[in-house]
Amino acid sequence: MQGFVNREALSTTISSRKATFFSRSRSTLWTKGETSNNFINILDVYIDCDRDSIIYLGTPDGPTCHTGAETCYYTSVLDQLNNDEVSGNKLALTTLYSLESIISKRKEESTVPQEGKPSWTRRLLTDDALLCSKIREEADELCRTLEDNEEVSRTPSEMADVLYHAMVLLSKRGVNMEDVLAVLRKRFSQSGIEEKQNRTK
Repeated sequence: MQGFVNREALSTTISSRKATFFSRSRSTLWTKGETSNNFINILDVYIDCDRDSIIYLGTPDGPTCHTGAETCYYTSVLDQLNNDEVSGNKLALTTLYSLESIISKRKEESTVPQEGKPSWTRRLLTDDALLCSKIREEADELCRTLEDNEEVSRTPSEMADVLYHAMVLLSKRGVNMEDVLAVLRKRFSQSGIEEKQNRTK
């Protein structure tokens, strides 16, 4: 992964032996794993020849990337250029993970007092009733694109709204998008009826 550090973050990393960074958006230190418990236990710290970049060498307690991947660098540019299908699949995942990352940042920021009008995501994160009502509303509007035979362009638009609001709920519940995709992958090899019968009640 990559992060920004200042002198205090580096000092904290060395003393605590936990990878610590500086958030420029929140102007505060943050330790990798402070919310997920996926800490990076520092073994050593290296600087480059120009002394303008640093590498933390450590052992992670879990996935390094918030998506559940071992590394944040899992998207190959060459694969995307050479294979349209691979490119499309990875672009879709990258889009989901980017949205998930933005929502995660808003979640962190929601614990810090804010002046002025809060963002829509922040409002949803702090109001469960509003969030759930919006998910139901957007799901209904998605169905109406079929029932009312609306323009086809309305369907992806409404689906995007459903997906966004649902991902905010996932964030509230501490569930990653990768957890959802893993469930879907497991269902590929069994019928929907069988899957429902096997669900834990």
